[in-house]
This record gives sequence, structure tokens and C-alpha cells, in this order.
Amino acid sequence: MIRKLITRLLGKKSATAKAEGRRLEIARPQHEIDATRLPNSAVTVVRTLQQAGFEAYIVGGAVRDLLLGLKPKDFDVATNATPEQVKPLFRRAFLIGRRFRIVHVMFGREIIEVSTFRATLDTQASATVEGDERNARDLAGRQHAVDASGRVLRDNVWGPQDQDAARRDFTVNALYYDPTRDIVVDYHHGLRDLKARTLRMIGDPATRYREDPVRLLRVARFAAKLGFAIDPATRAPIAEQAELLRNVPSARLFDETIKLLQTGHALASLEQLRALGLHQGLLPLIELALNQPHGEAFVLAALRDTDARIGEGKTASPSFLFACLLWPQVNNRWAELQAEGLPAIAALDTAADEIIAAQAERLAIQRRIAVDMREIWSLQPRLARRTPRYANSALDHPRFRAAYDFLLLRAQTGGAEPELANWWERFQQADEAERAELIEQAGRASTEPAQRKRRRRKKPAVGSGPDSAG
Repeated sequence: MIRKLITRLLGKKSATAKAEGRRLEIARPQHEIDATRLPNSAVTVVRTLQQAGFEAYIVGGAVRDLLLGLKPKDFDVATNATPEQVKPLFRRAFLIGRRFRIVHVMFGREIIEVSTFRATLDTQASATVEGDERNARDLAGRQHAVDASGRVLRDNVWGPQDQDAARRDFTVNALYYDPTRDIVVDYHHGLRDLKARTLRMIGDPATRYREDPVRLLRVARFAAKLGFAIDPATRAPIAEQAELLRNVPSARLFDETIKLLQTGHALASLEQLRALGLHQGLLPLIELALNQPHGEAFVLAALRDTDARIGEGKTASPSFLFACLLWPQVNNRWAELQAEGLPAIAALDTAADEIIAAQAERLAIQRRIAVDMREIWSLQPRLARRTPRYANSALDHPRFRAAYDFLLLRAQTGGAEPELANWWERFQQADEAERAELIEQAGRASTEPAQRKRRRRKKPAVGSGPDSAG
């Protein structure tokens, strides 16, 4: 009897596992993807690969967004052709990547990313190295390598489509669309989870987070972007595995932070990071900004403004975003240095140097972005000096518009005088004569308080006047 029970239980488990990885082809009546929303570039890549005798599908986030009725940001293609087989099929194609080798097919400025189906991980056959990815450089001949914590350092082992699906992170991102046959291929009930608006990790979540700790951030980002609930099993290991993010190279962490902030759901992403316990010690610029005096109001206003811009179809500059996130720390340190006797401009430059250097340990902020941030900050005291020299040179500065938007946020949150922001709004729209008048008015306004102070007479002490008895 016990043997029958064990057999029955094992049989159920085996059947479930088999069903989980079983190929399901979903026809148009069930998926309802509008094929007219596909760019010619993506369809051309798929059909060129298919005509060459290979399998090819649009895959991942583009399929997910099309099924949800959203506009995909970009289109990726998955195929059983190796990168070396893909490249010769296209006039402008480039092999890129070392950790994951892929092909970029160029159509003007548009890029279609083509990846080869990858095999499931075989940890027994993997090379394990201590430390970070740099320590794996001597393993150039190996196609798969992990570090001591289980993080994948290199993965270029090709496999069939079902294994490629098992390698993807969430079920809703493991959907393949063939525009030629007009079918969606689903191995892990991704369409079911999509309809249930649930974010569920494929496989054992704890293991998948160890393979790639950035998935911890992706949970927060996708839950915020899609408004999906997080499957309890997917959520459970997150808090205890947050420390794994310390093993992620700073350049990759920077890229993921940009994605968190530029989805158009930055505020919701921040709420998810807090709810999952991923904001403390993990993304220091966010944590420290929220803990500075007036920092939270300023950062939240900046993220709200960014979300609104993206919602209107406008762009959001990474330079501006990071300038906002780091400003509470820079501003606080600026005040400290001035209190120690440093001149205002020198104090601001020093504060900027210190804060950017401190962040470099966790986030590899690109040099061009750091330069733009410094210019946005350095313009703030210049915007307060409304003389002909400073006003006109500030208006001609390449970063003026960003610096002005930055000033508006400061004025909204109590960090600058609203009158100053209003003055610059008028100055931008004025003609030459009106600008001269505005500068003159600002000059009079700045000298009047000083003149009143000089004219104010000190009251005589009681009993010291000329009429006192003596």
C-alpha cells in the first residue's frame, strides 16, 4: 500500500514536470497578436533565418507586450543558428558579447538582437572560479563558467528551444512568436500567467537568483512596469538573497538601475524595491538620497517628473536622473564645505568629486554621464547670479535646459526660491530689451536689502540721548 502511494506521488510529480516543459502551440484565435504592429526589420530577420533552413522566433518582452496590447520598446529574435551562422546572412551584422555571445543586426539606427537557443545549465560540467568575472579570463576555451556563489560568468552552450525556454527568467518572458506561421510557442504556461497578471520564475527561484542576481532587480522592475502580482514562491527567497547583488559588476548594476528608472514607472519601481527589501545598501544612491534633509521630496519629485515625461513620449536623460538622485548628498556636502570656509564654487566642485567617487564603488557611472551631471550642478549657483555676464552665458550653455529643469524641481521642493525659477522662465521667453530690463530689476532687488540695512540707524541706549539728565 505504501509502495502504491509512493508510486502515485512520484507519478504525479513526473507528470507535472513533463507538462511544465511541454511545447504548446497557440494559434491566432487564442493569442490575438496584431501582426501589423511588428516592424519590418524583425520580420525580415526571422524570415531570412527561416529561409536559410533555421528555426527563428520573435521572443521575450516583445511577445509579452504584444499580447498585453502594449507597444514593445525593442524586438529580439531567438534561433537555433549559431552566431557564426547568423552573421553572414545579413549585410550589417556584428558579433558582440563575451559572457553571452549574440549578433546585432542593424537596420539604420534600429538594432535587432539575435540570440542562439541556449542549453540548460549543467553545473557538473561547468568551470567554477573564485571571485568575479575578471578571474575567469584564463578560461577562454571554456563555453560555460560560474563563480563560487553560482553566478554565471560565461554561457555559450547551445541547445534546443525547450531548454532555451527553461533558461529564461519569468514564464511571461519565455514566449516565442513565429510571424510566418502566426503561432505563439509556450513551454511554461506563460500565457496563463499573463492572463492572471502574475510574475513567476521558471524553475527554483533561489537557484535562478544565484545564477544571475540581477533577476532580483528584474522582479521589482517587471512587477512595477506591468502591474503584476509576484508569485509567492518567486518572492520568498528575495530578502535573504539580496546580498548576492554585491557580486554583480558595477557596470551591469548601473545598466539595470537605468532600466529601473527609465521604464516610465520609476516611482512604482522604487516602491517595489522597498517592499522587497532591495533598496537598503543595495542601490546606495537611492537609499542615501532618501535619508538626506529634503532628499526624499526632491527624489520623488524627480522620479514623478521622469515618469510623466516618458508617459508623454519624451526622453529621460540618464545624466539628469543621476544628477537628481545624487543631488541631496552633493547639496549636503556642499553646505558642510562652505561652513568650513571653502568658497561656494570650489566647495561645490569638491562635493561633486567626493560623491561621484563614492558611488563608483557600486555603480560604474559612465564618464560622459558624470561630466553632464557636474555641469547641471555647477550651473545652479550661476543661475542665482542674474548679472548680464552670468545670465547670458548660462542661457547659452549646452546644459542650460537640464539645469533649468533641475532648478524647477529644487523650487518645487523648497531647495530654491520660486521667484528665481519664475525669473528664468520669463528670461528665456523675453527679447533682448526685455532681458536687459529683467536683469536690471534683479539687480535692484538684490541691492535694496543691503541699502536698507546700511540706512537702518541704531537706536540710542536708554539714558544716553541729549535730553538725559546729567
